[in-house]
Amino acid sequence: MGGAPAEGLLRELAPQVLGALVRRFGHFATAEDAVQEALLAAALQWPAEGVPDNPRAWLITVASRRLTDLLRGEQARRRREDVVAAWALPQDRLAPGADQPVSASDDTLILLFMCCHPSLSPPSQIALTLRAVGGLTTAEIARAFLVPEGTMTRRITRAKQRVKDSGLPFRLPRGPERAERLGAVLHVLYLIFNEGYASTSGPDLQRAELAAEAIRLTRMVHRLLPGDPEVAGLLALMLLTDARRPARTGPDGALIPMAEQDRGLWNAAYIAEGVELVTGALSRGRPGPYQLQAAIAAVHDEAATAEETDWPQITALYELLMRDSDNPMLALNHAVAVAMARGPEAGLGLLDGLGDRLADDHRLYAVRAHLLEMSGDHAGARDSYEEAAGRAMSLPQQRYLHAKAARLKDG
Repeated sequence: MGGAPAEGLLRELAPQVLGALVRRFGHFATAEDAVQEALLAAALQWPAEGVPDNPRAWLITVASRRLTDLLRGEQARRRREDVVAAWALPQDRLAPGADQPVSASDDTLILLFMCCHPSLSPPSQIALTLRAVGGLTTAEIARAFLVPEGTMTRRITRAKQRVKDSGLPFRLPRGPERAERLGAVLHVLYLIFNEGYASTSGPDLQRAELAAEAIRLTRMVHRLLPGDPEVAGLLALMLLTDARRPARTGPDGALIPMAEQDRGLWNAAYIAEGVELVTGALSRGRPGPYQLQAAIAAVHDEAATAEETDWPQITALYELLMRDSDNPMLALNHAVAVAMARGPEAGLGLLDGLGDRLADDHRLYAVRAHLLEMSGDHAGARDSYEEAAGRAMSLPQQRYLHAKAARLKDG
């Protein structure tokens, strides 16, 4: 297999190689350093020499040799018997070789479970997942979340140490623990996607690279767990939502709401795949929250125009979601659906109970403004748009909300 290695191949293989080394040798942080050096060696050698027939085994071999050197160097420096005993070298291990065929419990999935260890906070889970499984550099992750690189380095380092201190064995959790941890994995992927699709702060409305990485990782989990309906539901939700991304902004980066988007720009392939995934998942029994959210996204995407959207069906789906969750954002979205199905006054009545729970969230004021505008109360809508703009952290959202308020004032 010749030619320059595709960046996508190295990105796909990186978590597999890291997982293999951690399973074989332990020592998350040291193994990651060795994998990074192996990836660098591949990037330098493969363009000239060609991609090996088994690139995964090549990377594992190079990384294993480098890891052995690192561990021996550490042993020589520390000269303590307990450290030497804890950091056994490859020939002292009884586990199968790291370059052996991947077992049914794929190392990449195990690595995802490790990164989403319950002892870690959600921000640390996200950072560690993007670093170890996504292959993003610390600088890239720091830029994505608008924090200094030093801050992100410390966050990732602490996360690795917590995983190490937990004594967690490198294997898939079993029974109820597996279901609980899978929920954490899916939640982390969901948060990564949301931050990419609708950035909570900063100059850009969306960070396409984060959304794309979340989709890639979720595809991987779906490939490893094809029978899990919530995994399929989450992948469907991401695809159906990201399908609208090409139409969400104008040439100047300004926000375009869904009702005003050119639906001809939507990604038809993503929509078809997402609809197929969620349809199959919903047929397997009582749907979970990701399946229901994907079903809502499918109703939006299948409407030829905004006016043809089946708002009563969306309202019913939100009510199913709210049976098992008191998330105030679900209630806010439900209020919008009710307003579109039954009139703005019905939706405004539902907002009254959300003031305490969403008092600092700009979306509550933006929804109120929209419904007031629908009802004809332009003065009230203008004030609510300005209130929403003052609370929004994203610059494109601020500009959009200020523009809405200005148009009502001029009108």
